[in-house]
Amino acid sequence: MSFRTRRVIFITPFYTLFEFFLLKYILLLLGGVWDGYLLISAVLIGILHVSPMFFEAKKSRRITRFLSTVDGVWMWASVMFLIDILVIYLIGSFVEIPHVIVLILLAVVPVLGVYNYYKAHKLVVHEKTLTFDNIESEIAIAHLSDIHFGSVRHKGIIRDVALKLKELEGVCDIAVISGDLADGSSVVEEDDFMALADVQMPILFTPGNHDFYPGIDNVIRAAKKAGIIVLDNDSFEFKNLNIYGLTFSFDDIEMPSAEDLKSSLNPDKINIINYHPPSYWPEFSSLGFDLQLSGHSHGGQFYPAVWFANRVFEYNMGLFRDKLGNYIHVTTGVGSMDTPMRWGTDSEIVVLKLEKS
Repeated sequence: MSFRTRRVIFITPFYTLFEFFLLKYILLLLGGVWDGYLLISAVLIGILHVSPMFFEAKKSRRITRFLSTVDGVWMWASVMFLIDILVIYLIGSFVEIPHVIVLILLAVVPVLGVYNYYKAHKLVVHEKTLTFDNIESEIAIAHLSDIHFGSVRHKGIIRDVALKLKELEGVCDIAVISGDLADGSSVVEEDDFMALADVQMPILFTPGNHDFYPGIDNVIRAAKKAGIIVLDNDSFEFKNLNIYGLTFSFDDIEMPSAEDLKSSLNPDKINIINYHPPSYWPEFSSLGFDLQLSGHSHGGQFYPAVWFANRVFEYNMGLFRDKLGNYIHVTTGVGSMDTPMRWGTDSEIVVLKLEKS
């Protein structure tokens, strides 16, 4: 049983209880309803939250993917409705709020939902320039992460990424995926990533924690069949780049030592470490890596989680440079985890242009 599966099972009873009280207080604003109906509704929401996962782990089907998407959208809506009713009850403790204003405030959530859903599915391209003293010639990297192929975003997101990378073939020399190609919410079949085989530039991928949940061997097998170069604690040299892929997992896996990482450096090239979380950058920089490519945080994905992520992760999203002149780039990712919603972050591929200082 994967970490993700255990997490969903553990959370579901608490999530069901939360939904009961959330529905109770929302409906109290509209006149109230019998608690028995609320309990039945909350239990059904809890079943919806957990049951598709078991079917998707064996074989992905359109109906279970649809149910997973409905659950993901409702999870987001639940957070927004919670904030909504807290605001309504807080204001209502000081002044009487007209019923029509209450209805308008509640209606804000579905309106925001349309925008959030659209934002999560609109893949955009951003461009950033990095300068180095020791680079021989200009080179461009398409940096992406957190595709999260799974039950909520399935083969459609792989096709979207492939189409966008094909548009960038004349702009970028290489594409680098910084982990979480898979989500773990559905089984990964051998042909699931084949749309990426049509991209006419090298695609590098280093596993992140979610790639272990559907079975890391399954993810690597599907990636290699699509022609993706898998860097699992290994190096790959391309033109004036030396790229080391450092695998990340919450499981107990064997990790290279600092000496191993240092021995992978090539002083004649730009040394890049591809590592899923935006962590250990000062250590990697001091070892001699010129650039770290990361994802993992999704930038928080949507408000108010964006504010929380900005405090949890020192480098939550964007491009940063240290006193040594080395960079870390943290992308907000392509896909989404659990809920297909974005607000305040983009579903993005970032073109990193490496140029002479």
